[in-house]
Amino acid sequence: MSRAAGVASHCPYCSLQCGIRLTGGAEPGVLADDFPTNRGGLCVKGWAASELLGHPDRLLSPLVRERAGDRDSPLRPSTWDEAFDRVVAAVRRSQRRHGPDSVGCFGGGGLTNEKAYLLGKFARVGLRSSAIDYNGRFCMASAATAGNRAFGVDRGLPFPLADLADTRALMLVGANPAETMPPVVRYLEQGRASGARHIVVDPRRTATAARADLHLQPAPGTDLALANGMLHIALRAGYVDTEYVARLTTGFDAVRSAVAGYWPDRVERITGVPADLIRQAVRILGEAESAMVLTARGAEQHSNGTDTAQAFVNLALALGLPGRPSSGYGTVTGQGNGQGGREHGLKADQLPGYRRLDDPAARAHIAKVWGVDPADLPWPGRSAYEMLDHIGSDGGVRALLVFGSNVIVSAPNTSRVLNRLRALDFLVVTDIFLSETAAEADVVLPTTQWAEEDGTLTNVEGRVIRRRRALPPPAGVRDDLWILTELARRLGRGRLFDADPRRVFDELRRASAGGVADYSGITYDRIDAEQGVFWPCPAPGHPGTPRLFDDGFPTPDGRARFVRVEHRNPAEVPDGEYPYVLTTGRSMQHYQSGTQTRRSPTLVAAVPEPYVELHPDLARLHGIGDGDLVELRTRRGKAVFRARLTDHLRPDTLFVPFHWGGANVLTNPALDRRSGMPAFKVCAVVVSRAGGPADPVPSPAPEEN
Repeated sequence: MSRAAGVASHCPYCSLQCGIRLTGGAEPGVLADDFPTNRGGLCVKGWAASELLGHPDRLLSPLVRERAGDRDSPLRPSTWDEAFDRVVAAVRRSQRRHGPDSVGCFGGGGLTNEKAYLLGKFARVGLRSSAIDYNGRFCMASAATAGNRAFGVDRGLPFPLADLADTRALMLVGANPAETMPPVVRYLEQGRASGARHIVVDPRRTATAARADLHLQPAPGTDLALANGMLHIALRAGYVDTEYVARLTTGFDAVRSAVAGYWPDRVERITGVPADLIRQAVRILGEAESAMVLTARGAEQHSNGTDTAQAFVNLALALGLPGRPSSGYGTVTGQGNGQGGREHGLKADQLPGYRRLDDPAARAHIAKVWGVDPADLPWPGRSAYEMLDHIGSDGGVRALLVFGSNVIVSAPNTSRVLNRLRALDFLVVTDIFLSETAAEADVVLPTTQWAEEDGTLTNVEGRVIRRRRALPPPAGVRDDLWILTELARRLGRGRLFDADPRRVFDELRRASAGGVADYSGITYDRIDAEQGVFWPCPAPGHPGTPRLFDDGFPTPDGRARFVRVEHRNPAEVPDGEYPYVLTTGRSMQHYQSGTQTRRSPTLVAAVPEPYVELHPDLARLHGIGDGDLVELRTRRGKAVFRARLTDHLRPDTLFVPFHWGGANVLTNPALDRRSGMPAFKVCAVVVSRAGGPADPVPSPAPEEN
């Protein structure tokens, strides 16, 4: 393919941010580009991305309620002035009655770095509110917390994706890139073709697990016990790199003491994984010349997700992997800019550059860049689900602005979330389509799509890349930077804001300077010339940092930290009333809450409706056939799915993709005490037949609770 064909940009979906070129004309099309992450490959979502650009469901003007303040009245088109007047009046009214923190912002992991940065600034400077978080809290928070504790830094992969092809042993824990990130498979296959051995840890025999040399199939919620058991075996077998541990780490004695109790037979009883297979996995990692351990949401979306990720970090450190060539620990970021969002201020406790909001020096630095008094900056607020759960309560949010997130589908226990959203005095949603969340709003603001805007994103490797505008937006549609700047102007803070993406990025560079995630040496021109730049990059002449930890760890003493962690049962376990385990995840054809992919003709044709995977033995027990309707019920609600019978998962476990509204009606909002991550991956469920193959799947309808 000619590199001159089309406008170079990136796929709008996952954290790979595959290089693409968008061709022009009446019907724009997508061509795969030879970018370092995907090397000309794309998944079906990437190929179909252009189908949404001219979609008839596209929002083309602001919408407001026919009767202001009455969300039972219909939405109608309005002018931007009318919509902004309503928003500004609601913000002022709420803050006058209930204080600055009564107005909150909820962002999305698909927002560009510029949007994420400006939304964080808008919350803290435009609104002077502590109430901001984003849906990345539901994705990366546990691994990020573990990484910061161990390494002093959180970057999904501390090495380029291409290194996956060079490592001699790879263990993927709760990750299924063959379906969720198909272009990654070429690196895995290159490695296996040259003799690498792969281990997959997953309750399901996924497409990734089917390609592996060894598949460990633990009960959901028992990964921490497995990791501790593996370290126990590594100690007994002599695989621990004692020289590395002594020279580059601290805290190992406490961890060694903890894992002494995780002997193989005990771990087999906890996890269901045969002890011989656990020993085999340790042997593969321990005897390899180089090795990697990668975790993803399957290991992390638990009420003990931070400790689970920490246990695998401990294993990697004990084997001496981080900082060695073609080796290390990493976590597979999910959302397109989940990495950049948490680096530049979308999380409740962070400031740009991955600075802590409660650090006086960080507050002083950012306040100087923003032109405000450090004393005027709010302090850390509540995490994502906590903010949603406290809506309408004393000290809770009363007016909420949502940018790029569909929380009625993506948050756990969505019936409760719906109840809380309806308790708001005012809800504003900015989106490209009328999502389930937007349909509840007082005001809906139409925004640009990926092909209609400029900006940067930070992919799974920590590579900062550029999204380039290829098409003008429809008349009447504005981008989020303009929306935020205009709102700030009408709230009397406009002089502190700018809507130009390049100037916003230049301010982000200054704000990040000296921080852990230092972008100060990265420019649009460098990104264009170098196919992206890896952070940290602290000066214009700095080459960027493709591989972290080559020279030690960014901790006060330069050492990585072992952290003692112990297995504990999931927050909810099966019992006589709810005898099975429900776990959730993604499918190849859909993405996140499905706001985009459920409108793509190609993707809907492939997977048109929500489904549940269950084992034939479990189905037989309940009189369920392949294609039947199945009702799943948990302590929070119920939903109906199409049955898919498969022996690829444990007989006691059911799997549901979360791209439709029904899945998270069921999930448990129990939070990880360190990261605020909800327990998406384990809850107790009961199953029953609800209809036959000819019956349609009813639309999910969360009931308020």
